[in-house]
Amino acid sequence: MHIVIMGCGRVGSTLAHILEDNGHSIAIIDRDPQAFRRLRAGFRGRRVTGVGFDRDVLTEAGIESASAYVAVSSGDNSNIISARVARETFGVDNVVARIYDPRRAEVYQRLGIPTVATVRWTADQILRRILPEGAEPLWRDPTGTVVLAEVTVNPSWIGTRVVDLEERTRARAAFINRMGEAVVITGTTVVQEGDVLHVIAGERDMDRINKVLAAAPEEDED
Repeated sequence: MHIVIMGCGRVGSTLAHILEDNGHSIAIIDRDPQAFRRLRAGFRGRRVTGVGFDRDVLTEAGIESASAYVAVSSGDNSNIISARVARETFGVDNVVARIYDPRRAEVYQRLGIPTVATVRWTADQILRRILPEGAEPLWRDPTGTVVLAEVTVNPSWIGTRVVDLEERTRARAAFINRMGEAVVITGTTVVQEGDVLHVIAGERDMDRINKVLAAAPEEDED
């Protein structure tokens, strides 16, 4: 794929290197030509000086053949404007914008512009490391209503089919981490000793789900 990145800071340059290593064609845009010094000497992609919401700059970066557009400059306004230009003017379906203000992120998410709210993401990562296991979700959608979370399962659930566990908790099991490997759940998957279960659920339901799974199956109450 050809991918256009706006912003050659630490995030943009890291993405460019990773994507190029995976065989993708890259163009990276930055208004400061000195920013391209962050790119390694062997970087083969295009370096385009300018702003990512300028149509001529985007055209020079190959936006017309791009499969994805990523806006990770230091400015919220620049990121969201350029993402909208990429989508609405050039028809790039796969766009994502980094947003520092989580309130803005929620607004743009509702408008169909996928966003990464840097402050919220960083806070989540820190909380996951300082709070007890399972106390903070692994992922939360920008509106804060849906979470992906690890849950602690009482050993009495071992041998129970995950689909039966889903019925008891009224939650959707996303996957199991089993001895360091992700296991896709099927109709016959059962809970084994050492499994770490991940569920997708509404955040307001997590206390109830944790309570059900922390108890033995015969002890849980609706």
